[in-house]
Amino acid sequence: MGVVRDHPELALFLCLALGYFVGKLRVGPITLGGICGTLIVSLLIGTRHVTVNDDVKTVFFALFIFSLGYLAGPQFFANLNRHSLRFLVLCLIELVCVLGIAFGLAKAFDLDVGTASGILAGAATESAVVGTATEAIGKLDGLTSSQITQYQGHVATAYTVCYLFGLVTIVLYTSQIMPMLLRINLADASRELWEKMRGGTRGLESDEREALPGTVGRTYLVTLADGLRIGELNAVRSGRVTVEGVKRGSVLLEPSPELKLTLSDLVQVVGRRSRIIEAGREIGPETPSVPGLDVPLATRQVAVTEKATAGSSIARLEHDHPEFLRDGVYVTDVLRNDQHLPASAETTVQRGDVLTLVGARSGLDKLVARIGAVVKNDATDFIYLGLGIVAGSLLGQIVVRFGDIPMSLGTGGGCLVSGLLFGWFRSRKQTFGAFPPQAANTLKDLGLAVFIACTGLTAGPQAWPLLKEYGALLPFAGIAMVLIPASISLIVGLKLLRIEKPMLIGAIAGQQCSTPAITSITQVAQSSVPLLGYTITYALSNFLLPLTGPILVGVLGAG
Repeated sequence: MGVVRDHPELALFLCLALGYFVGKLRVGPITLGGICGTLIVSLLIGTRHVTVNDDVKTVFFALFIFSLGYLAGPQFFANLNRHSLRFLVLCLIELVCVLGIAFGLAKAFDLDVGTASGILAGAATESAVVGTATEAIGKLDGLTSSQITQYQGHVATAYTVCYLFGLVTIVLYTSQIMPMLLRINLADASRELWEKMRGGTRGLESDEREALPGTVGRTYLVTLADGLRIGELNAVRSGRVTVEGVKRGSVLLEPSPELKLTLSDLVQVVGRRSRIIEAGREIGPETPSVPGLDVPLATRQVAVTEKATAGSSIARLEHDHPEFLRDGVYVTDVLRNDQHLPASAETTVQRGDVLTLVGARSGLDKLVARIGAVVKNDATDFIYLGLGIVAGSLLGQIVVRFGDIPMSLGTGGGCLVSGLLFGWFRSRKQTFGAFPPQAANTLKDLGLAVFIACTGLTAGPQAWPLLKEYGALLPFAGIAMVLIPASISLIVGLKLLRIEKPMLIGAIAGQQCSTPAITSITQVAQSSVPLLGYTITYALSNFLLPLTGPILVGVLGAG
């Protein structure tokens, strides 16, 4: 242990390695996750008085919180509209409940500001609150340095215990108990809702793939269309298929609308399967693939940047842009943050969504510029990243006083706000400020993991005394602060907001920012439908919940 104490970098990465190993251990549907595992390991190692410089914690927390805001920014601002107002109500229920319960427990049991903040962070299963609350405690007036260290240690310890019980509660409550309370089979209800959204067609199970893909290409031998120009073919004129190639003998011809077909020409057409079959009846018999004529379908990932496109359903998008049908281009996937949504006719696309378009290259290239920009995320723009964190750090230094209570966002809150703004601004035209999702997620996870490890190492010596003093209270708080807001949201969402049941369950997991919960829900549902509710509340709560740390610390500190 002396080697670890003398080399803090060794202690830090040992906490990460062992913590993520502990986090992978599974009991039924429950896994702690790497962050909670890291905190447990770092608390244990910290009891041997192993510490890491506080500047390391500050730097990595800034990276984490900015990346978090950057990823959530496009959807956060996109969801500030009338349609999403009902989901905002769920987030406000969560916000008011966790703040009220934490404040009530602090007054009823005479808790110090660190323990109360740790209960808030752990029971809400929101790791970012640990950072914003810890930072706010460090700025309280009238505290000695030893008191600040002690209270910050209490944040980490209380968070660990409450997180364990809060995590188990939210996973079991949303994935197992809520469907029983709503009297639904979650898998059947999700499938029915998806069929309704897809216009009555059955959705695929999680382990299924289409046996007959909707978008196909076929080659036909001209026997019936002799003498017709390509533009005169009914299937082409109606926009049902596109002709991608014509081969006459050994010569490949440009398939212009004026090209006249002759007997024995080989024609390749691309489109929806049903339309392709109809085209064959007009052209002639189908033939095997012909070398040189087998034009592949192209794929583009396009970010929705046009204001007129944002907020439209996929069906509306295809209606407003006839090029989809005329040129044989189809939306096959919708990526929102890191979640894949069903590309159904009723799915609404938001600015910042990435659409996967598949179709003939000639039509695809013409359509892309009309609805957005080809995503350029091949390398991180460190100029944009650095300026964003600088702006957030400066914003966090601003102090506003409400009576005798000094309030500031701090580095964490400031970087969260700047991350939201920089991510949103980037999403409007994704040709600058690249921060690939994989890189952003890596920095987010690494930043939080290092911050949590540093916090746990510092808190280690204070952990055992706090557990002896409040051992029974912490599990109770962790369970109560999940059940109360989730139950209120279930009633309000069902009776007043009229949210569809599978989406409501996903939205409640999102208001709690619980990735393990939505993972368990989608496994039970065997569908991604609950994600439609989860993504909205997750984006909103990711911004709102971290702000509760400084609010609670400010109110309790003033009292």
